[in-house]
Amino acid sequence: MATVLPFNGILYNQDKIDDLSTVVTPPYDVISPEEQIRFYERHPNNVIRLDLGKKKIDDHEKDNVNTRAAGYFNDWISQGILIQDAGPSIYLTAVDFLLGGRRMTRYGMIALVGLEPFEKRIVLPHEKTFSKVKSERLDLMKACHANFSQIFSLYSDQEGILDLLKEAAFQSKPLFDILDDRKDRHRMWRITNPDVHAKVTGLMEDKRLFIADGHHRYETALNYRTWRSKNDPEFTDHHPANYVMMYLCSMEDPGLIVLPAHRMLNGVEAEKIKTLPDRLAQYFEITRIPFADDHKEEALNSLAVMLEKQKSGNAIGTYIKGSDAFFHMVMKKGVMEATFGDQLPESLRQLDVTVLTRLVFMEILGFDGSHLDNEKLITYSSSVDKAIEAVVRGESDVCFILNPTRIDQVKRIAEEGQIMPRKTTYFFPKPLTGQVFNQLNP
Repeated sequence: MATVLPFNGILYNQDKIDDLSTVVTPPYDVISPEEQIRFYERHPNNVIRLDLGKKKIDDHEKDNVNTRAAGYFNDWISQGILIQDAGPSIYLTAVDFLLGGRRMTRYGMIALVGLEPFEKRIVLPHEKTFSKVKSERLDLMKACHANFSQIFSLYSDQEGILDLLKEAAFQSKPLFDILDDRKDRHRMWRITNPDVHAKVTGLMEDKRLFIADGHHRYETALNYRTWRSKNDPEFTDHHPANYVMMYLCSMEDPGLIVLPAHRMLNGVEAEKIKTLPDRLAQYFEITRIPFADDHKEEALNSLAVMLEKQKSGNAIGTYIKGSDAFFHMVMKKGVMEATFGDQLPESLRQLDVTVLTRLVFMEILGFDGSHLDNEKLITYSSSVDKAIEAVVRGESDVCFILNPTRIDQVKRIAEEGQIMPRKTTYFFPKPLTGQVFNQLNP
């Protein structure tokens, strides 16, 4: 049974911050080092200082990225830059964005969700996580005792819960109406009606929640609750640490978009890169798409068309450093079954990202768990152009271009209790960080 509740959110005080677009950011895990600097410079109260602070060479126990975040958070509250709502609310958000020439809108609600271990099958993951990231996020939560960014989760909304919230919200103006750096439009409404709260809580009771983005944050919230229960004498079943802030979106929302997370490999041994084409040919039917430098875009378009035609099967695009061609690879029939047998259930074998991880990374390149957990070895991008360019510039040795994972695949795998490889999905666009915060002290 999912517990979804309103809460007294902490928001930026618009009497002091007249343009909220200057203080919000995307989630921390999609911010590049260059973007981090830009957000720092944009406004002294930008949320980047809380959620992804700068590390210093001379950081120590009493002065580090986490203690500084806690200092900013407490100072901003005491200065009235951040103010807490007097009563509980559910926050409805809307993001209007352009994709493939089409204007789209996605709605979601921000509320508290009761923390449940994955074994209870109420909140379901679908991806593996990085241990180092969870450790870093836990240190931040221990210092600040707050949720700065919401976990992005999905649920099936046959009852029209978001329609109920829209009806309540659209009777008033949004709390803010801003454009982000991509020129996507973000709005948020505060819903304070107790009757609406009760209906939403009741309708959500029988729901399963599927984590879309924020697996690290959810597992960190579980670890924080355990830590808090052992160290806080006032800890009870009603303690704020038993809940986490979530952004909840309907699976049926036409604005719910999943982009692929393309892979770039760095620091691969030269001999393995040299023999990679021949090794790949053992498992894949490969079509070379050659290009001269002035025809690279045309070749890339051809690759995109070929991948689109194969999106229901196992097809992967590849570009290797120093090559004058893209590879379009279609897995040979029966390869996954013959190679892995009963080690992998059918639902996982059908995923392109599983083929890439288990067959290419582990079987061909010899990666083990430590390699797959190494953020420096494997990097990710939702942009084909950026993935290709990283190889062209020599920043990466090879990139792999994937089709997006479908929502029905995410749902099926989560319901089966299976776990996809890391970064299987890239839900787009990301909910903004800085719309509302949740404090974890009583």
